[in-house]
Amino acid sequence: MLYNYLTLQYCNENLLSPKIIPHNMFGLDPTLTFLLIACLFAACAFEFINGFHDTANAVATVIYTNSLKPWVAVIWSGIWNSVGVFAGGITVAMGISYLIPSEMLADQNIYHSIALIMSLLLTAIIWNLGTWYFGIPCSSSHTLVGSILGVGLAYSFIAEKSGTYVNWHKASDIGLSLLISPLIGFSLSIFLMYVLRIFVKNKTIFRAPKTNDPPPFWIRMILLLTCTGVSYSHGSNDGQKGVGLVMLILIAIVPGYFAINAKVDLPKVKYEITAINSILDKTIVEKLSKEDSLEIAKVQVITQKVMVILNSKPFDSLTTQEKFEVRTNVTRLAKDIDKIKYSKTIALSEEDKNGLKASIGGVKTITEYSPTWVIFMISISLGLGTMVGWKRIVKTIGEKIGKQHLNYAQGASSELVAAGTIGLATAFGLPVSTTQVLSSGIAGSMVASKGIKNLQAGTIKNIAIAWVLTLPVTILLSGLLFLLFRAMAG
Repeated sequence: MLYNYLTLQYCNENLLSPKIIPHNMFGLDPTLTFLLIACLFAACAFEFINGFHDTANAVATVIYTNSLKPWVAVIWSGIWNSVGVFAGGITVAMGISYLIPSEMLADQNIYHSIALIMSLLLTAIIWNLGTWYFGIPCSSSHTLVGSILGVGLAYSFIAEKSGTYVNWHKASDIGLSLLISPLIGFSLSIFLMYVLRIFVKNKTIFRAPKTNDPPPFWIRMILLLTCTGVSYSHGSNDGQKGVGLVMLILIAIVPGYFAINAKVDLPKVKYEITAINSILDKTIVEKLSKEDSLEIAKVQVITQKVMVILNSKPFDSLTTQEKFEVRTNVTRLAKDIDKIKYSKTIALSEEDKNGLKASIGGVKTITEYSPTWVIFMISISLGLGTMVGWKRIVKTIGEKIGKQHLNYAQGASSELVAAGTIGLATAFGLPVSTTQVLSSGIAGSMVASKGIKNLQAGTIKNIAIAWVLTLPVTILLSGLLFLLFRAMAG
């Protein structure tokens, strides 16, 4: 193994000796069992509220263009939201779960972990319900991210060991996607409206629907497809946030079962770890600075540590502490591999970079997973939530963003842009706000029709205020709740 001296130096810095005291799920008393169920119920409640808070994004256009009856629209949307949760994968879910470092989930006192989970869940639920009550389209993604950042920042004030307890790299990626996505929705809707005006000869699509009269069949089919696309995309992106929340709960409270994937292909994981070391072994020591050499040594120490644990005993016999060590080190390994891949001073061929990417993807299967029952539970919660409570936000989106009645072209273009943007974000594992993208898309379609004067200033102002306040309010509220619950936990 390369760099013996640097390896010893790195080990002496205690990078790979986290002080973790495991939780034994078999020792859960009735109180802890009740709290576990309460946390899971709260996660389902968040996703249920997310469903009826964001339903309007998919059904407002088909309802206001008389393409579907309201009850048909919400049931149809609920079904495709549920399908989206199952088909969307878990990349976004893992992005949410990685916002909280493993060290915070591996607390000696299990009640501290429960305090963390309940504070961020309650904050997300309170803000989502409040904005829904006032009919303000608001981002559930912003709400959840702010809640998680709040507990991370609050923890940094009381942690025994000073350090960063927020994954700022992941948070910045998510923040950037949440910032850019509404701008994309606004701009692309304007562009698409202009394209439609040039190429669509039948001008019926640009007329407001007559009261109770269904649109022409071909327009109805387009709007039905866009409604389906937004519903599916919403489920595949927002639904994963609920999956990520449930995994945080399970990892924090019953890590003996959920800290790592018990069904992982272990020989494949070991093979990929060996492949990573093989690529790094080809690096020429003389051409590297001491800093670059240390980076490579860090990776090799971590891989060695993981291999020692995985080879020490049968996989199902690993202790909870060993499982948390594997989880923590795999997370660190992924970050350090990224540093090496994108380093400007470590010369790796494209083949080696692609090899590292593929291998670390294989290794992460040991931590990036979700049981089928979790996905099913969130799918049902989101689908049922989609079928209730939708009228308040639908009215805002359909009547209060623009000054004119929503026409067929505006509905189709805004939903098409929303479905495409959200689908693309999901493919890259980035959570985006369906509400922001769709609301911005409708605003863009209104501007494309009659200019900026076609927007209702009061509604746009309220939406903007809610968007601006969401992060600071949720950060502050979740942080205060965490400190309160933590003090109560002792």
